Amino acid sequence: IDSQLKKENIEYKLFFIDDVPRALQVNGYRCIPFVEFSELEGANKNISLAISDSMVREELVTKCERANIKLFDVKAPSVEIGQKVKIGKGSVLCSFVTMTSNIQIGINFHANLYSYVAHDCVIGDYVTFAPAVKCNGNVHIKDHAYIGTGAIIKQGKLGKPLIIGKGAVVGMGAVVTKDVPPGVTVIGNPARALKKG
Repeated sequence: IDSQLKKENIEYKLFFIDDVPRALQVNGYRCIPFVEFSELEGANKNISLAISDSMVREELVTKCERANIKLFDVKAPSVEIGQKVKIGKGSVLCSFVTMTSNIQIGINFHANLYSYVAHDCVIGDYVTFAPAVKCNGNVHIKDHAYIGTGAIIKQGKLGKPLIIGKGAVVGMGAVVTKDVPPGVTVIGNPARALKKG
């Protein structure tokens, strides 16, 4: 974040926000509770929600809106974004993330190291990509889905996208070749529903 803000010539102070701080500082930044941050002087308060639990992220977005705190987009310098890519507020795009073209992404999307999103994909709100996710073209991923490290999602077809349902979990290293229903966890190659035992 430091290098991004310096590059954009923005004057700033950075804090690490935690309602149950375990330390006075995290990575060299003062650690404070949300209430203290919301009461700080300054007209322009922004926040990046780097939290893996998408439901908690959604709750915090609502809390920020009530406190008039805006979502801040984090984008590593090595991120590549092609033409006609629309990304909602509050995204966190880590190093070497690539997005090709004709992509629509909702709010608070997290894409970790070396992940990519290919052409004609639609990704909902609060979706998380762990490192090295390969999302090929014509894929629709619904809200709150989690895609694990190294997962590969097969390309869908024009007019018949491959769909990852709301709240679905794709396990690490899984190879998704067909639709994943809402709330289902899939693992393996080819990906299949995890049986609860």
